[in-house]
Amino acid sequence: MSDGALSQDEIDALLSGVDSSAMGGSKGGSKAPAAAAPAAVVNFDKGALEKFFSSVNNALSSNLSALTGTNVTLMGPEVDAMSRDNYLMTLPSMVTVVSANYTSGFPGEHLFIFSEESAKAIASLMTKETDIQLDEMAMSVIGEVVSQMVGTQITALTDKTGNKSIVASSPSAANVPKAAAALPAGDFAVMTYSLDMGDGMTHQIWEVLGSNPATDISHGLSGGSSANAGVGQPNAHAPNMGMPNMGMQMPNMGMGMPGMQMPNMGMGMGMPGMQMPNMGMGMPGMGMPNLGPTNVQPIQFPNLMQPQLGAHESGNIGLIMDVFMEMTVELGRTRKLIKEILGMGEGTIIELDKLAGEPVDILVNHKLIAKGEVVVIDENFGVRVTEIVSPMERFNDMG
Repeated sequence: MSDGALSQDEIDALLSGVDSSAMGGSKGGSKAPAAAAPAAVVNFDKGALEKFFSSVNNALSSNLSALTGTNVTLMGPEVDAMSRDNYLMTLPSMVTVVSANYTSGFPGEHLFIFSEESAKAIASLMTKETDIQLDEMAMSVIGEVVSQMVGTQITALTDKTGNKSIVASSPSAANVPKAAAALPAGDFAVMTYSLDMGDGMTHQIWEVLGSNPATDISHGLSGGSSANAGVGQPNAHAPNMGMPNMGMQMPNMGMGMPGMQMPNMGMGMGMPGMQMPNMGMGMPGMGMPNLGPTNVQPIQFPNLMQPQLGAHESGNIGLIMDVFMEMTVELGRTRKLIKEILGMGEGTIIELDKLAGEPVDILVNHKLIAKGEVVVIDENFGVRVTEIVSPMERFNDMG
């Protein structure tokens, strides 16, 4: 006998809008067979989407490998048209959903979906931590991964379609029950990838495109026009509308300009032989002279030279001779992650980007002016100048 509590399956069904009676109203009742969801209506070219997004895999794999510091391989995708009910049946109970909707170019819904296990594996690889939890920091890491993927895709999509207005919103990640995922309405495109991160497992990533962006992108890839692409761009190749040449002429308008005629305007309005009367303005014999070919000569620019100080400027430099300037000697530099900096303590050794014995940099107000070698003078450190940076190099550094 049922205790009156809803099962997890019934909760998920209610969240997704499915009638829970189809699952059986009580533990003792028999389940009614679930009705098959209607087939999705395909408004986009699945082949065009699959061909394009698979062509970006090498670039995506390289970017993900650089982010994670390990060899990552992305394979696929397989493209399917699905409805919400059909797609929810393929997902695990908990998923990490990252929304990165297209806001212009091909506007509409665009999101990535990971299983909990795949999201944890990616976050763990990025942070170098084990037994990671899908907290706010992990969601931020997953969002950064998706941001890199979307950026690479947009660059390739712009090159392929010529649409330079493609923009996506900043990725927003959340770990939710699958029934709470904000999937597009109606039928949409689902692209299924396989991700190999070298951990002995193959992880699945789903990329979801709403019907509008999927249709517009596939049309753009196949050279067709879309409802949202190229808004406000006039068609430079509009076809001839089939209107005959007007043959319109404007004879002497009586302005005192005898024999002057306006040439055929070719306006194509089908009104031949149109005449304008003489207006009598009294400017006889006016005509336009033949100007002949235009003589075009290139402009010669002087060579860009290093600015030289004149005598007046050289004399004025004496006014600032007693001004103090900050001089520093730089032994070397390095870059560290925030977590590495926070983990530093007494005894930590920081490796610099210079070799032992290599000249150090001498800077004035953070500008390199010379190089030198470290010496010891009466138990104090000093620097012996070994090379003065050329004025041209200093001038180039100012740019």
